[in-house]
Amino acid sequence: MARTINTDVIIDGQQVRISRKNVSGITLRIKSPDGPLLVSAPYYAPDFMIAALIREKRLWIAQQRAELAKRPMARASDASKKEAAEWMKVVKEATPPLIAKWERIIGVKAGKLAYRNMTSRWGSCQPKTGRICINTRLALYPPECLEYIVVHELCHLIVSGHGPRFKALLDAYLPDWRERSAKLK
Repeated sequence: MARTINTDVIIDGQQVRISRKNVSGITLRIKSPDGPLLVSAPYYAPDFMIAALIREKRLWIAQQRAELAKRPMARASDASKKEAAEWMKVVKEATPPLIAKWERIIGVKAGKLAYRNMTSRWGSCQPKTGRICINTRLALYPPECLEYIVVHELCHLIVSGHGPRFKALLDAYLPDWRERSAKLK
């Protein structure tokens, strides 16, 4: 089994994390406006080739960082405790009615509800216990995004993974789930 080799380097003053793995080409990704540039590259790709691609894509990289900086998730990283508490209040008030509505429609029963200010996921579900955790940062997004996450997590009480059966459930209950999900990107 091939393994991934990660290295952190600086290229033209920019922090870059290179993941060398069994891939056929070099790809660039940016997950946060201030975070490292993420590069996936084949084991055999020379460093100068990666640096050249980064230099060639300098404008694209700057545009992507600017777009990410405009998103609510970027603003959330600098939020005060007071702001985070306000999000908690909003999401705690809005979620139970949505859960009740969608439990009836889907035919499932959620267990304990939890709320957390999370940086990397919108929600989680433990199918065995029915426990559902909702990200309080959803308060920064349109209400239909919270509803999508509620439906998404309740569907996990039927199907645990994200395969075709799970997507078919989402299609059946919330046909516009892809558009709602895109708003969270």
